[in-house]
Amino acid sequence: MESEPDPDRLRALEARLEQAKGKPRAERSATGKGFSQGEVAWRMVIELATGIMLGAAIGYGIDALVGTLPIFLIIFTLFGFAAGIKTMLGTARELGRKAEKAGNDEGN
Repeated sequence: MESEPDPDRLRALEARLEQAKGKPRAERSATGKGFSQGEVAWRMVIELATGIMLGAAIGYGIDALVGTLPIFLIIFTLFGFAAGIKTMLGTARELGRKAEKAGNDEGN
């Protein structure tokens, strides 16, 4: 094995590095401040699931107290689903406004 690196390979590497430095950096999408698409998607899924679980827990608790097991469980699960959808839409609206504002700021 040689202790000295190949000068031709070093020059080729330096040329590639200079070429890479000249390229513009890939910009993040304007989904939200610091949020990637995956983070936004998981946030919305968690909001929906949390609404459903809270609604189901409240309905089950009322049913356990009153003794009418499936009625309030179903009703409050549906309320939880509606609340989760409403929260998701609010989040999407908020992130859309932030993305629009960021797009307008970049255009100026």
